[in-house]
Amino acid sequence: MRQIVIDELSPMERDNLDSYLKRSLKQGPMVGLYWISLPPDLLSPAQHGHDRCGPFCLAVEVENRSVRFELLVRSQANLHCSCIAYATPVQRQFVLDFIDRMITDEQINA
Repeated sequence: MRQIVIDELSPMERDNLDSYLKRSLKQGPMVGLYWISLPPDLLSPAQHGHDRCGPFCLAVEVENRSVRFELLVRSQANLHCSCIAYATPVQRQFVLDFIDRMITDEQINA
């Protein structure tokens, strides 16, 4: 799995990031799982034609000492479709910008 991991977090940093994610993202079906929703203008050509598969999201998982950002763009409605693919360069940049804002806002040193 392609992913971006922020690790070696102190317990306080981890709690701060979890709180930030709770305020900023849609919570997933499990504790510590969140979804970054992609704006419609960032969808790939394959995703544009699949309105019934949307919304399209990337998973964020908070663990004991890390936060993991998956780079697989998932459908919230369909588990197996050609529109599910790894993030395009523009989508990856969107996630990186989110991570940079989060780290800056929460003053993370890890």
